[in-house]
Amino acid sequence: MRNFLYLCTLIENIFSMTKANKVLFINQEVTPYLPESEYSLIGKKLPQTTQERGREIRTFMPKWGNINERRNQLHEVIRLSGMNLIIDDTDHPLIIKVASIQSARMQVYFIDNDDFFQNRMQAADENGVEYDDNDSRAIFYARGVLETVKKLRWCPTLVNCHGWISALAPLYIKRAYKDEPSFRGVKVVYSLYDDDFQKTFGSEFINRLLLKGITKKELSHLKAPIGHTKLCKLAIDYSDGVIQQTAHANEEIMEYARQSGKPVLEYSPDNFYDACNDFYDRVSSIEQPPTIK
Repeated sequence: MRNFLYLCTLIENIFSMTKANKVLFINQEVTPYLPESEYSLIGKKLPQTTQERGREIRTFMPKWGNINERRNQLHEVIRLSGMNLIIDDTDHPLIIKVASIQSARMQVYFIDNDDFFQNRMQAADENGVEYDDNDSRAIFYARGVLETVKKLRWCPTLVNCHGWISALAPLYIKRAYKDEPSFRGVKVVYSLYDDDFQKTFGSEFINRLLLKGITKKELSHLKAPIGHTKLCKLAIDYSDGVIQQTAHANEEIMEYARQSGKPVLEYSPDNFYDACNDFYDRVSSIEQPPTIK
């Protein structure tokens, strides 16, 4: 009887390791901090439904300049702030803020920096002019989230990255942070939207990506100019699965994901949040590392 109970416990533990019990969401937008849109609604609802299924979550987004801090009751987390991230030999202070969505019973962490986010909107300003430093903003955001998760001493089972601003997180997780306790063996899912931007990044962008574990050899397949399509393909290269999060995602990128041989969840409006959660478990059960092209 004792051996039977031991065997049942062992099987249960093995099964739990293949489930996405702890999910990190690296979001682009979350409502109510930004006006309701397809992106911001997903940014709230998907973490909420994931948590309601009994999973532990952490949710991040940039502290865009059009977020009202007083109305949304954001406050700085001093114990998590204070680090500087170096991009292009320049120190950029990392500021972490937090707020709660009472109706969803969840917290949202905000990555903030005066240079990249204060008084500045998403990819473009109020006149529709895209920011010249969107590449550095994406680098800062991805590294800022990962450094903060390290400070939290939290170990996600799966990371779900949403939108162009999070597209560099898979690369950093699989290369620069792969030996960190918080990210060792973690699975990564990249969610695709129809959020194409128009400006391209030059060859200097590749140099800005370099970090311990990431060399020019690792990025030899990445050729300038680098636009939205190449950026998303880079995210897919270092992800374990891909979700078509909206109906009109770029078809070239979607076909690239299908051809990668990795699990792909095609968009379907019916019970899609449940489908995403089932997909998390499917990706978490994959044993082999992703193939890097």
